[in-house]
Order: sequence, then C-alpha cells, then structure tokens
Amino acid sequence: MPNVSTVQPSPSEDSDHPASDSTGWPPAGGECGALIRGRDWATTPLGVVEGWSPALRTTVSNIVNSPVPKVLMWGTDHVMLYNDAYRAVLGTQHPDALGRTTMEVWPEIAEWNREVLQRCLGGEIVCFREHAMTLMREDGPQPHVFDLFYTPVYEAAGAAAGVMCTVLDVTDRARQEAALRVGNRRFRTAMDAVHGVLWTNSADGRMTGEQPGWAALTGQTQQEYEGYGWADALHPDDAQGAIATWNAAVEGRAMFVHEHRVRRSDGAWRNFAVRGLPILREDGSIDEWVGVHTDITEQRAAERSLVAQATALAAQVRHRERAEEQLRLLNENLEARVIAEIDERRQAEAKLAQAQKLESIGKLTGGVAHDFNNLLQVISGSLHLLSKDIAGNERAQRLVANAMAGVSRGAKLAAQLLAFGRRQPLEPRVVNATRMVQGMDDMLRRALGGAIEIETVLGGGLWNTFVDPTQIENAVLNLAINARDAMNGSGRLTIELANVHLDEAYARQHDEVAPGQYVMLAVSDTGAGMPPEVIARAFEPFFSTKPEGKGSGLGLSMVYGFVKQSNGHIKIYSEVGHGTTVKVFLPRAMQAEDVAVRLDAGAVEGGTEVVLVVEDDAEVREVVVAMLADLGYRVLQASDASKGLAVIESGIPVDLLFTDVVMPGPLKSPEMARQARQRIPDLAVLFTSGYTENSIVHGGRLDAGVELLSKPYSREALARKVRHLLGNRAQRQAAAPAAPAPSSAASASASTADRPTAASVPARPSAGVVLLVEDDPLIRVTSAAMLTDAGYAVVEAGSAEEAEALAQRHRPQVMVTDINLPGASGTELAAALRTQVPELVTIFASGDASPLLRGELSGSLILAKPYTSAALVSAVKAALEPAPPAQAAATSASADGRH
Repeated sequence: MPNVSTVQPSPSEDSDHPASDSTGWPPAGGECGALIRGRDWATTPLGVVEGWSPALRTTVSNIVNSPVPKVLMWGTDHVMLYNDAYRAVLGTQHPDALGRTTMEVWPEIAEWNREVLQRCLGGEIVCFREHAMTLMREDGPQPHVFDLFYTPVYEAAGAAAGVMCTVLDVTDRARQEAALRVGNRRFRTAMDAVHGVLWTNSADGRMTGEQPGWAALTGQTQQEYEGYGWADALHPDDAQGAIATWNAAVEGRAMFVHEHRVRRSDGAWRNFAVRGLPILREDGSIDEWVGVHTDITEQRAAERSLVAQATALAAQVRHRERAEEQLRLLNENLEARVIAEIDERRQAEAKLAQAQKLESIGKLTGGVAHDFNNLLQVISGSLHLLSKDIAGNERAQRLVANAMAGVSRGAKLAAQLLAFGRRQPLEPRVVNATRMVQGMDDMLRRALGGAIEIETVLGGGLWNTFVDPTQIENAVLNLAINARDAMNGSGRLTIELANVHLDEAYARQHDEVAPGQYVMLAVSDTGAGMPPEVIARAFEPFFSTKPEGKGSGLGLSMVYGFVKQSNGHIKIYSEVGHGTTVKVFLPRAMQAEDVAVRLDAGAVEGGTEVVLVVEDDAEVREVVVAMLADLGYRVLQASDASKGLAVIESGIPVDLLFTDVVMPGPLKSPEMARQARQRIPDLAVLFTSGYTENSIVHGGRLDAGVELLSKPYSREALARKVRHLLGNRAQRQAAAPAAPAPSSAASASASTADRPTAASVPARPSAGVVLLVEDDPLIRVTSAAMLTDAGYAVVEAGSAEEAEALAQRHRPQVMVTDINLPGASGTELAAALRTQVPELVTIFASGDASPLLRGELSGSLILAKPYTSAALVSAVKAALEPAPPAQAAATSASADGRH
C-alpha cells in the first residue's frame, strides 16, 4: 500500500555533495533507478549517496530491481524511495514523490501511516490483507484495496532505520470477489426463494465431502450422509425408488429428475422435487454431479386444495409432467433450472389465484342471490296475495301476470349467477339425452323461429348420463339462442348426440378433464363465427359481443359453470365466416334411466295448525305471514333465531317452525331448530333460503333429514311443503300410541342393525313381504309395528338407496314409500325398482293429499298422511289382491303409474 507517514521532512544538512555516485550506483533499476542516480541527494535528509549506509544502499538496490511494487521509507522523516512497479500506486504524483516524505505524498492517510511506521520501527512486521482505503487522485477521492507487507530495515548496529513496504493493488480482484459474493448471495437468495438445497455427488453417484446445504436440511453429519447414507433421510416408502432412479441416471449419464419426501432436521417430512446433472470434463468423462432439492410441500398443498376429485389431481400431475418435459429442453445449467422452477411456481400461484377468484365470485354471487331472492320473495308473495283481490279485473290481472313474469326472470338471473359460481343446488338424475333433445323439439322451434332450420343427428345406442335434466335443457336452449343470434335469425342449427371417449392425450391438453366415456352434445350453427380472442373470453361472466340490451353475457358462463359442476367438459370450435360448434361432454352413467313423476301442479288445501315464522327481513316476513294466514294457519312470527326460540320456550303450542337459514345474531337457525325440537319433540321444521350454499347444504345437495324451500317460492309451493310436513307430524302423533317411542339415540340413528335381516324375514309368508321406506324414524317404527301385527313380514329402509339394496335381497311384493326422501325421491325409487322387481306394487305415502284428490297419479296407490293402522293394512291388502276382470285393462294400462 502507499507509504503512510505524517512526519515532515527535515531540511537538508548537506547540499555540497555531488548529485550522484561516481560508481553509477544503483545499478539498473529502470526509470526509478535512473532518477535516483541522477538526483542530487545532498539537499535531502538522506544526504549524498556516498554517505548512505550499506543497509540503505542494499535495500534501495533490491527495491529498484524488483518487479513487485515496493517503497522504502527511511529515517525519522520517512523519505520515500520506490521502484518502477510502485509508480502505478502513486499515479500522477510520480516522479515528484521520489525523495519526499510520506506526509507530503499521502496526507489523507497520515495518522494511520504514522501508527504503522512506528510499529515497524519498533521491530514489528505488519501485514494487511485486502485493506481498503481512499486515496486522493487527480479526479478526486478513489477507493482502493491493497495487500500491504511492512518490514523493518536494520542498520549494522541492529537498530531499525527504515521500513520497506511491499504493495499489491488488489482493487480489481476485490471488486471481482465482491461481485462474486453478490452473485453467490443472489444465487443463495434465488435458491431460498424456491426453497432449494444445492448438493454435489462424485462421478459414480456417491455423496462425498462437506455438503452444508444437505446437512442443514436433514441434520445429518458428514459420516451419516457419505456414500448412499443420504437415503436414510428419505421417507421409507420413497428411499428405494429414489436410489434406483438415481443409479439409472448415473449409469445412463442422464439428467436425474425425481420427487420424494425428506425428513427435515426438526423431524418434519417435506416434499422435494429433485434435479441433477453431470458436469463433464473435456474428454467427456463425468467430473461430478450437481443437483438441487426444491421444497414443493406448499405447492403440493396448493394443488391439492384446487383438486376436488382424483381425476382432477391426475390432470394436474400430467400437467406437471408436461412442464417437466419442457424443462428438459431448456439450457441444462443451474441458473436456467432455477428460473424455470420460479416460473412454474408463478404459474401454480396464478392458477391458485384464478381458483380463489372464482371462489370469491361464487361467494359474492351467493350473497347477491340471497338478498335478491329475498326481494323477489316479497314481490312474488305480494303478487300472489294481490291476485286474489283483483279477480275479475282483467287489466289488473294482466299487469300482475307481467310482474310475475318479471319475478321469474329475476329468479332466472340469480340462478345464472349461482350456476357460473358452481353453487347452484343440482338435482341430478340418470337422463337419456336422446329423449331429452327430442322432447325439446317444439320448444326450440318456438324459440328459434321459422327461418332457422333445425337438424338433429342422433347416434345409435346412446349412453345415459347423470345430470340435472332441468339444467341441461336450459344449457341446450341457451346454446341454441346464442346460435340464432349469431346467424341473425336465419340459417341452420345442428344438434348432434354421440358416444365419445376422451383419452389420456386429450386430457393432458385440457385442464380439469378426466379421461373416460362421455355423452357428447354438440350445437353447431352457420353464423359469423368467433375469432380466437373472443373464444378465449366466451365463458367470462357479463362478456358479450351482442349489442347493448341484446344479452346479459351470462348464458355461456352459466352453461360453463353447470357443465363443470356436473364433472363434464365444454369446448368451443369456431372459424370466422364458417360458424361455431359448442361441444358439451357429460360423463356416462351406467344406471337405467330415471322416470320423473310430477306431483306438485295445481292448488292445495291449507290447515288450521300453528306455524312459527322466523325471518329477519321484515318485508319477507310480512308476506309469508300473510300467505300462511290466507291458507288458514294460525301464525306466530319472530325476527331472529333467539326470539324464535323464546317463543318456543314460552310454552305456546307450535306445530311447524318455518325459518330462514341465514340470519343475524349469535344463535344460528340450525341450532335454534335443534333446541326447539328438544322442547317440542314432534315439531315439524322447514328451512328457507335464497342461497343454499350454507350450513344445511353441502356439495350442492341438501343434508339428510333437512327440509328446504328455496326462495323465491310460490303460494302453492309453500302450501304443499307445509302440508306435507304437517301430515308427517300428524302421522307420527297418530302412530305414537301403537308403539313406544324409541329413545333419542335410536330415533337419531335408526341403525340398520335394528331392522329385519335376511335370516329374520320369512322367505314368503302367506301375508306377504312389505318393503317400508320412510326417513322419519318414529313413523317407520310405528308403521312397521302396524304391518307386523297384521301378519306381514316387514323390511325397513330409511332412504331410497338403502331400499334399492334391500329389494334385490328380499324381493318384496309391496313397497310403502314416502314421496319426499333424502337423496332420491320415492317416485325415483319406484322407477329404479321397476326393472329389478317387476312384480312389486308401490303405495305412495304423503302428507300432501292433493295428488290423490286431483287424480294426478292415475293407477298409483296413494296413502294420505296421517293414516291409521286400518288404512295402512287395507292399502297393503288391496295392493296384494289381484285386479277384478273388469279392471284388468285399466290395471295393465296403469302399471307404469303404480310402479
């Protein structure tokens, strides 16, 4: 480093000596040697050259002939003598610095220099490695880094007379090392960003030497991870596979890509993606292996949260395999792999953000639907009540009808919002798509107009599909109307149905698609077609290319949400100027087609029981109370769950609790209903809500044993539901004396163990085998006792699914079933058993007697609740008796109705 002394030079003591040594000393020494030889040293504190001591002359000769930058600082004044290599340190101060003191040359480091020189003159050797200091240059202060080696120079008497300093300017090297440290720090930061751990292995694939990253991750010592000891930190289920894959990569000199679980030093198991590459020598042999363990535990957890079913998980795995294949094609160096890993993580985060966005929109639409349906309920109920007061006023009736049509359109809009968010409560059934499309023919022709030619192409042997029939009809109608608008009202619409198989290759190219068998429904038009940018946004809610006022932009998004919620797939194929085809793929169903029986048309009777209405929306509550009172019921009301429970606890007799699901306050509606039933065990409970994704509906299906009336509902729907529940309640009360009520545990569970088994039921008693299907435990127990007392063998079931299994085992002759059951309804059960047990006769038991009074179920046997023991036995007896000859034709014709 530069000489560093602050001592001022002393005046010359001898100015009369010659300018140089007559012998030509010092020999050689380059420019600085020549300057020393030609300098008049008599005017300096050193005096004439002939008077210099041997130690000084020898040291100066060595310095000026050295290729290493050196400087001698002699005497108490620290006069500087240096060589040519030291000129780079001095810069523009050379040659003036030769013979001057360190204080004059380096005033900016004077104090530091003085301390170092004093230590050396005291006999100490002082060294500095990579010492940073700022020196004054012509263009201002400049930072430098030096290696400095200070050595005392002794006179013959043994005293130190000067200090020789070897100076190595390592500024460039220090900058390079600093840049390397920055690069290493960035590399470590990048590795930390992807939770990465770097490791190296020998050419034969064994871990050797210090591996700080691996040791910090696993807590293993070097002795523990040496060789294949690293495998001891892997999960026992993953270790053998990882070693086998690693050995195969080493043998094939190929990239190692694997994924396994590693036990962290704290004992936790973490998932890691592993990649390793060989570093090759110039001759092509392997020098070593370099690899990275990247912690992907959180990524895997995020992926699992996005995957609702195993098929979707498989699609994600295939997607990852495609990403890994693309990764292999990238530049095979560590930096490229890290960048690719970060990019892949960002894509996963983007997908997660998209899924969270969809979830947020779904929640938003649910809240909007709840409040919107409450408003529609107020309007709908008020209009129903108003319609009775304007009977005979044709103009007023027409206006009310128009308003009701608006309510229906509003309810449809709310349903579309829920459909897009995949939150509509679906009622899927096994549907024959051929019959469904054929049944829509008239509807489509009316909707599309005479200028649209409709062509239907139906494949032979079309499979059934498990789907909500109402929603698939709405989807077809939406696609047809979109096609009509695209053709400007004139063209050809083609509806095609076919059986298709989506293979693994197709599934890998499309997210959320599981390979398998599907029923394909394609709607094609001859319209203007769509460009790629429109196709990319076609399923977005409220996106529409139609003029303002011609469409809401919810049609295709509703179809998309419904198809996805049904575990299906939808794809748009379009070319500008050549038309569009929308293909809907619905999963194949292996079961027989369900046959629906409509039971809820027309008006129904009211009653005189007491109904407690719990509703926080004052307007909705007022309308509901008015409708129930108009039906003849005595109505109590409360504005929240706590007040509703207070009415129950007051001792006022209540027959039915009618409550909204979503209400403010600490006490929630389901808990209120539970406590109310503890106080009134036979209380009937009916829930209502404008948005069913809440505490009583999960996965789009109503919880078992819960009755729900969705908003907005009509007066007739309310009357029928209330009448059915009160009929069930009356049946339980009428049956209670016939058999002791089961304990609460038995009523709640109604376990299969308490029902007759195959061994306990007679094979074919003379009175007959009766399958009793009833979800209410008390009604089921007492009705079974009635039939047993009459000599019948009774097989009990609490749901349609359980009844179907029992029917195949016991082959009953008569089935008595409630119409409203959890899961599949009684009519759906009867349709399913028609082919399995052809001789089975079905008796429908219901608290809603209107189908019996109207004769809607022509040919069916209906037992109105509440029924007596005599009525039940009489109905079963009539079912077992053969029809008289005069009724043979009618019986045969109505067999489908009787099931």
